[in-house]
Amino acid sequence: MATVSPSWNYTLHLPRDPRAPGIARGALRLILAAHELPGLAPTVELLAAELLTNSHLHTAGPYALRLMSTQPGGVRVAVWDTDPRVPPGFKGDPLDPAPPADSEHGRGLHLVRECADDVGVSVLRHPGTSKAGKLLWADCGGDGVR
Repeated sequence: MATVSPSWNYTLHLPRDPRAPGIARGALRLILAAHELPGLAPTVELLAAELLTNSHLHTAGPYALRLMSTQPGGVRVAVWDTDPRVPPGFKGDPLDPAPPADSEHGRGLHLVRECADDVGVSVLRHPGTSKAGKLLWADCGGDGVR
């Protein structure tokens, strides 16, 4: 008799601290191992690192990492922050051209778009509450394992 894995999701609320993205990456490795998906860890870690770092660098408020099952063998990594501005490439619009090879910044969202099976955004419009902002997400694994 075949069993169906129950769906799962984890949310890690992070302080405004430069160490927070690294701590979140460690937590997601543990979660993926616990759900027998360690093969996804390198890609999911990269996706999370880029999204978390963007939230840390480009917003002033708190942020959170969410990791959830999407389909057998697949996960969605999502990052919420309080800034409702959506970066290029998440609303179906094209990204800006890649930065020059010697540039130290500007490659993160290009990496996310290249490594994820799908990306998207939910803009949350509850001004003055902790529910305002945006949730950027990237899917990985399942039928389109990367």
